[in-house]
Amino acid sequence: MTRGRGIRRSAALAVALGLGLSGSLVAGPAGAEEKEGPSVRWGTCPEDVAAEAAPVVLECGTVPVPKDYADPDGGRIELMISRLASTDPDKRRGTLMLNPGGPGGSGLSQPAFLANRGIPSEVLDTYDVIGMDTRGIGRSAPVACGFTPEGPYFANIPPYAVDDAAVTARAKVVKKVAEQCAERDKDGVLPHLTTANTARDLDRIRAALGEERTSFLGYSYGTALGAAYASMFPERSDRIVLDSNIGDTHLDRDGMRRFALGVEQTFPDFARWAAARHDSYGLGRTPAEVRRTYFTLAERLDEKPVDGFDGGMLRQITFSFLFKEVQYSKLAQLWQTMKSGGDSKDLRTLVARSGPVDQGDGTADTPPSLDNQLSVFLAVSCNDVKWPTSVDTYRKGVAEDRARYPMFGAAAANILPCAFWPYARAEKPVAINDDGPRNILLVQNLRDVPTPHVGGKLLRQKFADRSRLVSVDDSGHGVYVYGDNPCALNTTTRYLVDGKMPKMDAFCPAG
Repeated sequence: MTRGRGIRRSAALAVALGLGLSGSLVAGPAGAEEKEGPSVRWGTCPEDVAAEAAPVVLECGTVPVPKDYADPDGGRIELMISRLASTDPDKRRGTLMLNPGGPGGSGLSQPAFLANRGIPSEVLDTYDVIGMDTRGIGRSAPVACGFTPEGPYFANIPPYAVDDAAVTARAKVVKKVAEQCAERDKDGVLPHLTTANTARDLDRIRAALGEERTSFLGYSYGTALGAAYASMFPERSDRIVLDSNIGDTHLDRDGMRRFALGVEQTFPDFARWAAARHDSYGLGRTPAEVRRTYFTLAERLDEKPVDGFDGGMLRQITFSFLFKEVQYSKLAQLWQTMKSGGDSKDLRTLVARSGPVDQGDGTADTPPSLDNQLSVFLAVSCNDVKWPTSVDTYRKGVAEDRARYPMFGAAAANILPCAFWPYARAEKPVAINDDGPRNILLVQNLRDVPTPHVGGKLLRQKFADRSRLVSVDDSGHGVYVYGDNPCALNTTTRYLVDGKMPKMDAFCPAG
């Protein structure tokens, strides 16, 4: 393996990010309510899931669902789910389904992840907490386009485009990626990976668990899935918590471009942190100086990469490490090494030591394969909504966002394989349904890289009186349990346990 490829392999673990998203169908292909599934037979979880969950012990089982809901009597796929059962029958209310984000994040160990992270025991008493690998992921009919860390497509976020020519060059890469996915889709699962179908799967799981309704806690992309379920099956939805919202039921180009807004809004927190520690890291005595250091390093690496580590990689890793303050020291250390002229061995060591970035969506532990993650992200994002097909549209957007959001705009606006996706959309994106119970609690940090605060505001407007928004004066991706704000923790726990929804939108000060 060359040294450049070694850096890329390590860095791919840090930048293979997924988020997520899709909506409401009053009419359309057969819905999940048309066939009730069999009951779940619980047993021992696979060894790696059990090891990841330890010391919590989970049960696992499978639920069959149609591969294609438009042809419910056709082929079927098996979904693997997990359970952390309530041990207090007097307090048990029902089930709380989870989604960690993505699309492409495995959720089988998420009940244990939250339990080990300290979710209040009242929540664990109130619900059987249900994790799962959604369709296409992990142990649920996994798909793979054949991506590798050494290949040209190794992250869901496009690379930073330094100029128009870079967009044109990237278009050739992603066109081949789209063709590669179609060529490797031997089982015909790829075109049926949509948020709408996954929401239908949730309802099949609900039925198999013998529940009339289900509660739901979703992070990042999981907010899109939860919004879709609450829109498609409002009468089946119980208490819904959507944490770190992308703003709709699907990820579209506007949503992807908002990543750059999130960087601009979140970076000042890191800049203040680094400036206060200038004597240790030497990145700048003021936040403005730290920001200048970022551009200096990125531009230096644009002109002269260090064995494959270029300015685009620096921008990608910075994006990733802004997800949580706990990553700031690692990011500062990496910058310090580059600023002092560290060699490629130093960079490899630092990136590898950092390991998978804690995305705030439960996928910081051992994820499905990189190939599986990237493939599911592409399939769901490209199948859910129509993306622009003109390369000129992306060149124009990159130029606009390079000026508007200079830190990351030319990456977030760059072209994706969705521009050349070979599958026709089976249906329109799920539309938000604001006609239903007031049961949707939206929780959002003011500063969040992949899901900036505007995502919560957008979903609040769309769900109207069905929802309430809790805005949190904090920085990072993931609020409930993942963050440390007492007001946000208490507000969300009260809703999940007692059903006490805030009467109005609420603000949680830093605490």
